Amino acid sequence: MGIGSIVRRAAACACIASGMAMIGHADAAEKHKIFLSMSFIGNDWQAEAANMVKAMAAHKNYADKVDLQVQVAGPNAQRQIQQINAMVQAGAEAIVIFPISPTALNQVVKNACDKGVKVFAYDGEITEPCAYNIAIDQEEAGRVTAEWLVKKLNGKGNIIAITGVPGTSVDNLRTKAAKEVFAKHPDIKIVGEAVGMWSQAVARTELSKILATRNWDDINGLWMQVGCFTANSMQLEAGKKPEQLLPCAGEGSNGGRVQMLPAGTEAEGATSPYAPMGAPRISYASPPYSGALALKLAVDAIEGKDVRKKTVLPLPLVTNDTIKLCQEGTWQEMKDGCNAFKPSIVSNPGWFASIFSEKTPEIGLNAALVGQPEN
Repeated sequence: MGIGSIVRRAAACACIASGMAMIGHADAAEKHKIFLSMSFIGNDWQAEAANMVKAMAAHKNYADKVDLQVQVAGPNAQRQIQQINAMVQAGAEAIVIFPISPTALNQVVKNACDKGVKVFAYDGEITEPCAYNIAIDQEEAGRVTAEWLVKKLNGKGNIIAITGVPGTSVDNLRTKAAKEVFAKHPDIKIVGEAVGMWSQAVARTELSKILATRNWDDINGLWMQVGCFTANSMQLEAGKKPEQLLPCAGEGSNGGRVQMLPAGTEAEGATSPYAPMGAPRISYASPPYSGALALKLAVDAIEGKDVRKKTVLPLPLVTNDTIKLCQEGTWQEMKDGCNAFKPSIVSNPGWFASIFSEKTPEIGLNAALVGQPEN
């Protein structure tokens, strides 16, 4: 082969390689660059919500059109502001965010919107008008659960209140609404209160501090944003029998839901305290699918579809009368009404069980557990 032929062939190969690189670049460019901005991740809910966002992005309907990048700010609004600025500079088309503060992010969010970036907040609220918000009615959650506890106690008794992550709209609204209910009943006394950070482990630490100066016999009920499973476990450790457990108004952790099942219910993998025992409960949840729905709606908004600025999700409420064990955890089974999972399926009792929505058929049990979408 002559030198000229070699040069021509090399040039042709280079041209082909260049063309392939351009095609690859075009494919990447066609994807919507979307960032997930997380805050505090030291609890089961945040990890599960992130799994569901990632699963939505990986679903066959979105994998070819979404380039998802994840950043964690921690419980620091200033750091989240800096990260949002960097996301905008990096070419974000949308930012899906769990906001640390409902107001502190307003200016940076407005700046992002002014540059054409769609900002979707899930669970927590952002008050800047250009932002989209997807959440339950947090005040309703606080009010309904407090009313249940007051009714359960016949309007009289000493209670413990364990709140969430300070500064978030979620914690502010729930706590405000609950305390307004308690204030209407002067014989209901909050004899212990602590910040629980939506963590079973933190709830245990804070309950232990409160119980250093009083015992379970001094308490008649609990209102806990997260921690009913732990509170029940601690009572059992202290020698109480399942039928002596105090009424607890709290979160939708699977451990707490399993404890709500009638004693003797067959639940594969169950072992005390992660076992059916008829624990008196009302269980509510901020559904961890809210972030995944925010991502789905963000894609719709980028593509020019009409998306409401505020999406209020139905509040999942489960009582001892409506608790229903999932046998396999399929999407259809959840659609048919099951709301708790066997310990053999969900080994972590702190994992949140309210994962079903008809609006998100792309994600189910595997999404919440390991970040894998439905087929």
